[in-house]
Amino acid sequence: MVDELGGRFVDAGYEIALVGGSVRDALLGRLGNDLDFTTSARPDDIERLLKGWADNVWAIGKDFGTIGCTKGEWVLEITTYRSDAYDGATRKPRVVFGDTLEGDLLRRDFTVNAMAVALPGTEFVDPFGGLEDLAAKVLRTPAAPEESFGDDPLRMLRAARFAAQLGFTPDLAVVRAMTERARTLEIVSAERIRDELVKLVCAPDPRRGLDLLVQTGLADLVLPELPALRLEVDEHHRHKDVYQHSLTVLDQAIDLEPRLGLDGPDFVVRFAALVHDIGKPRTRRFEDGGKVTFHHHDVVGAKLTRKRMKALRFSNDDIEAVSKLVELHLRFHGYGTGEWTDSAVRRYVRDAGDLLSRLHVLTRADCTTRNRRKAEALRAAYDHLEERIERLREQEELDAIRPDLDGNQIMEILGIPPGREVGEAYRFLLDQRLEHGPLGEDRARDALLAWWSERS
Repeated sequence: MVDELGGRFVDAGYEIALVGGSVRDALLGRLGNDLDFTTSARPDDIERLLKGWADNVWAIGKDFGTIGCTKGEWVLEITTYRSDAYDGATRKPRVVFGDTLEGDLLRRDFTVNAMAVALPGTEFVDPFGGLEDLAAKVLRTPAAPEESFGDDPLRMLRAARFAAQLGFTPDLAVVRAMTERARTLEIVSAERIRDELVKLVCAPDPRRGLDLLVQTGLADLVLPELPALRLEVDEHHRHKDVYQHSLTVLDQAIDLEPRLGLDGPDFVVRFAALVHDIGKPRTRRFEDGGKVTFHHHDVVGAKLTRKRMKALRFSNDDIEAVSKLVELHLRFHGYGTGEWTDSAVRRYVRDAGDLLSRLHVLTRADCTTRNRRKAEALRAAYDHLEERIERLREQEELDAIRPDLDGNQIMEILGIPPGREVGEAYRFLLDQRLEHGPLGEDRARDALLAWWSERS
């Protein structure tokens, strides 16, 4: 397929090369079905050459010099030689087309992404030592890092993402430039920052990338609540290092992800693990005797999470899911050794809703104590809670908790029209259902009439 494509472009008088992440991933033995190419042809010419050869062609990225297509199992993106650069005043990069492969490679983010295979002769092109850096797992920029990050400040976040995804280490010049130019990230749109953050959090080792963001000061702009967790540790060590604790909870949540039965990483549970304690700096209090408390940090943390995710333009579904998990992450700690009533277990399930499996993962991951006996006790208690949930689910259809009477039945029994009072009656019956389990229609009717009589 690659030879066919290369021949098609060269016969028309254009250069074309496999480039960037495709070459890097091929060398790492992890090439997927998505391939990137760069060419001297302009977008109209690319589109013309693909028609009649590709199975499908689209031009969504044409303004940026990119034409996409499919050919059999392969998904291709072919882009005119270019360099995206900010003018320092707007939040969108300007696109500048180039004329040479080396010029295109020079303006790419890192040397490991600045390698190419020229077609159709499959000549390996590596003007900036990307192969050596790939072998050494080092991140360097083809141009001076200050220049590279000036062209596109988002590349600083990509450095953290590649550290998390591939286990690479930025060289000292890159780290220094990231630190010095951190504030320039302010001109990048929230959507682009969000997308990089998601990729970082869903990488195999997000802790590595997050540490780099905090170290360089980039986290102060992307997720300032994270470095704020580095609370001073008192000399008697009466409370944990909340920042390191949060990263450990994230690591443990990743280890527990198979419980969710998903094919890949789950951003919602990972991000909830990372930010579950961000309410602690706001709620920290020093009491008599040197005791440190963080009362209501779950509620405060949920509000901060919602605010930060809105600023990063996350979807409403992701915002509600993550903030709900943060709000609920302490609920289990009232369970003790099983003192909860069945009513409390039902409310736990009802409040978690479709997030229950994720809440199980987050709550278990939040146990980072080094006291083996305490850790075993917490695990045993949560095992017991999950067993009770399953037992009640089998008995009572916990996944669909609702009153024994619906709105129409309520109106018929009480002889009232639709309105506020129907909602109040419904909530009363739901509370009875949670407190006592299924009542059946007759008992529910009697309880409703008694409540209505007392209310009247």
